[in-house]
Amino acid sequence: MVAGEKNIIGKRLIHSYLSSVISITLVLVLVGAAALFAANAGEISRFFKENMVVSLILGQSVTEEEGQELTKKLTSDPQVLSADFISRERGTQEMKILLGEDFLSVFESNPVPLSIDLHLNGDMVSRDSLVFLKSRFLAEPAVEEVVYQESLVEILNANLRKIVAILTGVVIVLLFISFVLINNTVRLNVFSRRFTIHTMRLVGATRAFIRRPFMWHALVQGAVSGLLAAGCIAAALWWSGSSNEILLQILDKRITGFVLLGVFFLGIIICQISAFFVVNKLVGISKDDLYY
Repeated sequence: MVAGEKNIIGKRLIHSYLSSVISITLVLVLVGAAALFAANAGEISRFFKENMVVSLILGQSVTEEEGQELTKKLTSDPQVLSADFISRERGTQEMKILLGEDFLSVFESNPVPLSIDLHLNGDMVSRDSLVFLKSRFLAEPAVEEVVYQESLVEILNANLRKIVAILTGVVIVLLFISFVLINNTVRLNVFSRRFTIHTMRLVGATRAFIRRPFMWHALVQGAVSGLLAAGCIAAALWWSGSSNEILLQILDKRITGFVLLGVFFLGIIICQISAFFVVNKLVGISKDDLYY
């Protein structure tokens, strides 16, 4: 009979422990995911900016050799990440895809000019910087026109600022929610052992002695939850990256590593703080209050 009761109690404790670990892990995953994108907001912004194309339209009298020479010159420019020379043949094929095979039938000669597609350093993709670069490129004798989507630049910068602000707010809210939820989870676990705490106090145990095993359990619980949460986020990133390499290009590995490490320690810190205050409170309550 006694052995059966011990088994039941043991199963209940294990179930309670696993439920707590799962709950804390899920909360930490949400916090970690939001923090991951907030911390990498700068890299996300840079990725989109550096994938915006600035096209240099060359004059009709410019030869392909001159265009290729200019492309090499621009490649060495520190503000230019890459320069791609577009020949008339290649430009014609691209126009056929957009306008149809017979788009040249309305022209007496091939109107497609030579051009160079540039990808700029992300720091230079702003309205003022692009105006400055445009004047520089137009100073080249071979360049007739500089084309880029000005509205896209404004929309990109404005929306990215909003996204960063929203993600930062979400992280702060989730941190508060995570502390409340994890605190309640730890509180319920410790409260279920309030009679054990009261018995230890009756035999003369000090606060530090009573608190020690609960702090240790909270440490293990937080470490396991934090490790599981970091592992879940890392696994999700690996799975997403294996099917979409763009995600791996956007996220900075060093920042991502710090976020995962932060998730691990966040689980430990919140569980430790919660256990500390809950045990201190239970040590000070009267016997009658143990039943409420």
